[in-house]
Amino acid sequence: MAAKTYRCNRTALVLLCLVLGLSWEAQARQIRYSVPEELEKGSFVGNISKDLGLEPRELAERGVRIVSRGRTQLFALNPQSGSLVTAGRIDREELCAQSAPCLVSFNILVEDRVKLFGIEIEVTDINDNAPKFQAENVDVKINENVAPGMRFPLLEAVDPDVGVNSLQSYQLSSNKHFSLAVQSHAYGVKYPELVLEHALDREEEAVHHLVLTALDGGDPLLSGTVLISVTVFDANDNAPVFTLPEYHVRVLENLPVGTQLLTVTATDRDEGANGEVTYSFRKSPDMQLLKFQLNKNTGEIKLSANLDYEETDFYELEIQAEDGGAYLAMAKVLITVEDVNDNSPEVTITSLFSPLMEDSPLGTVIALLNVHDPDSGQNGQVTCSISENLPFKLEKSIDSYYRLVTHRTLDREQVSSYNITVTATDGGNPPLLMETHFTLQVADINDNPPTFSHISYFTYILENNPRGASIFSVTAHDPDSHENAQVIYSLAEDTFQEAPLSSYISINSDTGVLYALRSFDYEQFRDLQIQVIATDSGDPPLSSNVSLSIFVLDQNDNTPEILYPAPPTDGSTGVELAPRSAEPGYLVTKVVAVDRDSGQNAWLSY
Repeated sequence: MAAKTYRCNRTALVLLCLVLGLSWEAQARQIRYSVPEELEKGSFVGNISKDLGLEPRELAERGVRIVSRGRTQLFALNPQSGSLVTAGRIDREELCAQSAPCLVSFNILVEDRVKLFGIEIEVTDINDNAPKFQAENVDVKINENVAPGMRFPLLEAVDPDVGVNSLQSYQLSSNKHFSLAVQSHAYGVKYPELVLEHALDREEEAVHHLVLTALDGGDPLLSGTVLISVTVFDANDNAPVFTLPEYHVRVLENLPVGTQLLTVTATDRDEGANGEVTYSFRKSPDMQLLKFQLNKNTGEIKLSANLDYEETDFYELEIQAEDGGAYLAMAKVLITVEDVNDNSPEVTITSLFSPLMEDSPLGTVIALLNVHDPDSGQNGQVTCSISENLPFKLEKSIDSYYRLVTHRTLDREQVSSYNITVTATDGGNPPLLMETHFTLQVADINDNPPTFSHISYFTYILENNPRGASIFSVTAHDPDSHENAQVIYSLAEDTFQEAPLSSYISINSDTGVLYALRSFDYEQFRDLQIQVIATDSGDPPLSSNVSLSIFVLDQNDNTPEILYPAPPTDGSTGVELAPRSAEPGYLVTKVVAVDRDSGQNAWLSY
């Protein structure tokens, strides 16, 4: 109840600590906050919009979001208030165990700027756990001939809190035979020992009942107790002794189940049953002990389950040796797990900007990638690469992020999409790799004008053609796409024989087919010069033009005309007179005629 009251009193308390200045340079951004554990969901952690230099409404507009890997997200963004809040109750002991300080790290991405901010939140401890023994009763067996000053190890209490809230001291109930000594391991863990102060007499008192209390240093102070029953035996006056107080062993995480790790050995100078030693784990079985098997007769320790460096890299086992009488000895087995390269790197596409305009400048960000390898040391060092024939390159960003940017000029008309493979390789021996594939589409811009298949065109048409007849067709091609490739045909504004050119010729704007708007007369003109314009529908539009020569061919559509002798205009008969003396061969008159047609159509016979 005291722990619950303490949590309630501390629920509203949030310590905000901004330790690094925020700038818009990615390599210098680190924001730190501090928050106590066990706060209600939605509790205020920090004014993230202020620390990012943004208004609260800009969080959604700029695509501000939390990006993280691994465990369940513990914090969330409140876009209304612009603050960082808890996403649920946080138990520091579940999150970090005995580690201090307890730090949670993740990144915040401002997507429209492709900027990352490192966030580090310290979860501080509150005194919400009382010290607890792993058993309610402990039996201690002591021979009556044991000399005063002998020490007997007792079960230590466990308090998952840290600092002053963790286990601080032990107290023993008042008695005339025993006192309490508290020792500390090299790792700072306190464990109690029962010290015999005055000689025992089994005949006077065969069993002693004591109470051991463990206390922490919190406010309010919390405690736990265990009942100790001391049974006094006769005869056995030598305790087992381990060859080493601590056994150290280093093992690879990929050892097969059943592998013998080491053998602990304790000797007892007594004879017979009092000198027979058996081995056991001191603590009740837990998840760590399930991975190891101890032979109670030989002291051999074997592997009973697979190890995983990424799960736990260190085990501390307590082994007790008990002789056939009442004496115990204790030793520690410290097992260090060494990493092997058993995890392939992973690549996560955090952001992908596709399609990409083909005129994007060099250095334009295409994708933001996150790489991760749970192995350690060189085995967890990951490098990323892409094919060298692509117009892109990878740039290292903060933490384990890469940016894929343009490295050469793009041309959609040459390549409209790219299949990109990102290869992540770790530094193990042999190295492991993982490939991630994605497609980038290149968007078109209007950078190509329509082009005609010829530099100029010419055609022939007979005169007296019907009006509206199709006389020719031109085609222009535009390599752009969609509206940028949609071609519209038109004629250049001009005049011919003092009349607009558009009164002679028209063109279909969609097909490029030309039509005659009037019947042509070879005797009036023999050729017509036109400029055809092809314009695309882009913004701004691009165009090109080509010349078209139309040659009119003659038809025999004119009768000969007699110029001489001219028909009389004064009412006379137009008779040519010849003198009576005219001899044969005398030139009476000469007939002259013309034909307005040309070529053979103008050849005359009389």
